[in-house]
Amino acid sequence: MIPNLNAQRPTMNAMNPPSLVDRRTFLRGVGVSLALPFFDSMAQPAGSNAPKPPVRLAFMYMPHGVIMDQFWPKNQEEFLRAAPPILRSLQPVMDQCLMMKGISGVPTAPFGGAPHALELSTWLTARLPDADSRDRINISISADQIMANYVGAQTFLPSLELATMPQTWKENQEGLHEGYYNHCSYRSPTQPVPAETDPRNVLNRLFGKRGKEGQVTPANPLDRQMLDRVLGGARDLRRNLARADQLKLDEYLDSVRSVERRIAAIETRQQEAAFERHGVAPSKRHSADSAPIEVKIPEGDKRSDYMRVMCDLIVLAFQTDTTRVSTYVGSRPNGASYPELGFSDQHHSQTHYGDDQEMIRKVAAINRLNVDQFAYMVTKMDGLREGDGTLLDHCILMWGSGLEDGDKHRRDNLPFILAGNGGGSLKTGRFLSDIRGNQGDLLTTLLSCAGVPLDRPIGIATRQIPELKA
Repeated sequence: MIPNLNAQRPTMNAMNPPSLVDRRTFLRGVGVSLALPFFDSMAQPAGSNAPKPPVRLAFMYMPHGVIMDQFWPKNQEEFLRAAPPILRSLQPVMDQCLMMKGISGVPTAPFGGAPHALELSTWLTARLPDADSRDRINISISADQIMANYVGAQTFLPSLELATMPQTWKENQEGLHEGYYNHCSYRSPTQPVPAETDPRNVLNRLFGKRGKEGQVTPANPLDRQMLDRVLGGARDLRRNLARADQLKLDEYLDSVRSVERRIAAIETRQQEAAFERHGVAPSKRHSADSAPIEVKIPEGDKRSDYMRVMCDLIVLAFQTDTTRVSTYVGSRPNGASYPELGFSDQHHSQTHYGDDQEMIRKVAAINRLNVDQFAYMVTKMDGLREGDGTLLDHCILMWGSGLEDGDKHRRDNLPFILAGNGGGSLKTGRFLSDIRGNQGDLLTTLLSCAGVPLDRPIGIATRQIPELKA
């Protein structure tokens, strides 16, 4: 029987010796619900083998394909020693990455005129929408939700879905429902999972005060009383930790503070912009002023800062075992722009570049910026100790796109990057230049590496890809 997600977890009883501490229960005792990293010195009685951390799975998406000759390594040596321009930020952690060339997407017929409705919706489902019910969502459960169904009962959040942009795009290519442009996660064939775009809301879900039956109530990220309680509890906890775990606790709390400060900085910029648009100079504000109206992160904001906050939230969620499954849609098909790169052209418009070298340059710059954020998350996880390795060692992170070539809408060789070895299930540090398989095969393989038993292939999958495994 699947346990009740909202049930109170046990603390100590005959099946849980006194040395086994449920960290979520402990922190409820100090007034907040802040999960902590795995501590070796608390996990098992002295002299026993340390538990193996769970495998986490994360997906990070970018639309419209890549500039292929600046993305694919020429060979294994270049992959490790001199990465192509788009991948340069991954160079320091390339030994923790795995790339494979030759993964095809779902064939588009009978939806040949709907490349952008299909690129995101098929990315984790590996299946086309139902052709007989085009005006409503009907596709397939997605890979992330398959894993959430299997492991979600063991964590506070079964899964975490994030996005950079609100779900606002309106178009109906081939008569397909507009929701196909905006979702990659599907709880069932007819139930898309909405993604959270506000980092404050995400932080409250991970770090908020929880009431009865696990309900989260809003908490100010800079609430000193809340932080004081956390720090007070941390001081009590520290006395029972080994030196290595004390350092891990310090590192974790520093990460929480860093994320809070950065979210607060984003909100401050939004508030200042709102005042200035109404003719109020920031220097004239004082405590009697009305609170600013709600303002969403503007298009002119630095997108990379926003994306890094979201990446940090994924890291925190995995580090604390608040969830083991996450998706992050860096941008959706159509609509995104990156003014911080020195141009305001929308991503989609530049992908139809033909032979225009300036447009190719802009798309390559957008590709690099998106891979840079993935590299940031990979590098951060690689620097966090967990168990006998790093947090990254116990994760599988997948970055990719639903198109190979945004100009011609090709999808016979989709770009993917994997990072982390999934607890030893994947063999990283390799570029496999001639893999034969489809995106369903890839997703089926990754779920298998994450320990998820499958009673059927995912989407169009016909097999697993053994070449990826350790």
